[in-house]
Formats: sequence, structure tokens, C-alpha cells
Amino acid sequence: MVGLTYATYKTQIAEMAVVAEDDVNFLAILPSMIDYATLRINRDLDLLITSASLTGEDYKLTAGNRNLSFSQNLPDGSYFVVSEQINLITPAGQIILDESTRVPLLPTTKEFLDAVFGSSLAENRAQPRYFAPFNDTLFLVGPVPDVDYYVEVVGTVRPAPLSEDVPTTFISQYLPDLLIMASMIYFSAYQRNFGRQSDDPQMAQSYESQYGTLLKSAMVEEARKKFEGAAWSSQAPAPVASPTRG
Repeated sequence: MVGLTYATYKTQIAEMAVVAEDDVNFLAILPSMIDYATLRINRDLDLLITSASLTGEDYKLTAGNRNLSFSQNLPDGSYFVVSEQINLITPAGQIILDESTRVPLLPTTKEFLDAVFGSSLAENRAQPRYFAPFNDTLFLVGPVPDVDYYVEVVGTVRPAPLSEDVPTTFISQYLPDLLIMASMIYFSAYQRNFGRQSDDPQMAQSYESQYGTLLKSAMVEEARKKFEGAAWSSQAPAPVASPTRG
């Protein structure tokens, strides 16, 4: 399969937009165009490739403190966006996952934690059983930890976008058609072809329509990866199958 690199992406967009590849204005909006296209695809598809397990010294609960906080910006250039699961690593103080047991914390609300596990007095501390998100990178647990625990945070991250420093991404390699269409929607706006007074009022609508067509097939494929296909399997929908497998 031939995907896109940063160089081939830039060339193809320039050709479709009928601008010089070294045009100063084109190069100036290129990062914003990539951000728009990449973020839109990531949000529309909720790609399985963006799931991550975060562990290490930065992911630790301290005795007597119910707060778990960490940076949203990750060392590999990606950033954390959605928390899906927090696992307590036991025994206490253990950080090596292969030599420990994961104890899933149950999601709840801040109000429940405040009402039931609001005290941090030593006699009320215990092994945490619940967690609640306070903001994007701060989580509260209950009961308040009795000792130090490491945790595993499972969630969704946004990988670093395509650039000169990141010449290929999953989207550029495996969803190049969507990347091009989403980019051209942004470029249409830049060329002011979104409204009736523009030179080509159908330009943006055409790219939007094509993006929507391509998105439908990509969504089916992504659902299959997560076993969210027909009858919660990894199979593609079979329109001629009757009755359904549900």
C-alpha cells in the first residue's frame, strides 16, 4: 500500500489547489490545514491506534492524597485527551506490570467521592476503589490511599501530526484519501469558496461530500477492529444476509 509522506502530501495538495508548492502563503497555512484534517479524522473515527496505556514514575498515587495528576503532553509528541480506565497496580509500590496485578478502579462522580470518601484522616485511608475525572489531567480517587500506589491510565491520545519532523503518520499511511479530502475542505475555506459569493460555491461542498463518503467506509473498518461490527463481531456488514446475526 502506498500512503503519503509529508513531502508527497504537500505536493498533492499543491497540485489539487493549483498553487506553487513553495508559495509562501501556502506554506504558512500548511500546519493549520494538517491540524484541521488530522483532528477531524481522529474525532470522527476514534481510531483504535490512538489507544494508549500510560505507566511509569509519573503515574503514582501518594499516601494521604486523593489526587492523581500528570501532564497532558507526552514524551513522544502526542497528547492525552480521554481517560477510559484507571488500574491500580498491586501490591503497593510495585511498578513493573509483569510482576503485579491490575485492579480496575470504578468510575464515579466527584460528589460521590466527596460524600463517601471525603476524609483523608489516617483511619479512613484504604486501597482506592473508585475514580472520578476532575479535569483533563487531574483525577480523584476514593478511598484516600493508605500507601503509595502506581497506576496504569488507559485512554485515547492524539498522535503528533504530519510535519517535516514527523514525515509519516498512521493517517497519512492508511487513510491518505480522507486526509486529502479533509485538507481540501480547509483549503476551500482559505480560498473563500465556502459561500454563495465565492468564485466556486460548489468546491467546498464537493470535498465535504466526498469526505463523508470515504468516512463511512473507514468507520465500518474501524468498528470491525474493535469488534463493534455485525453482531459485535469483527465481520463487515452483510446486506444480503437474512436473518441478521444479532
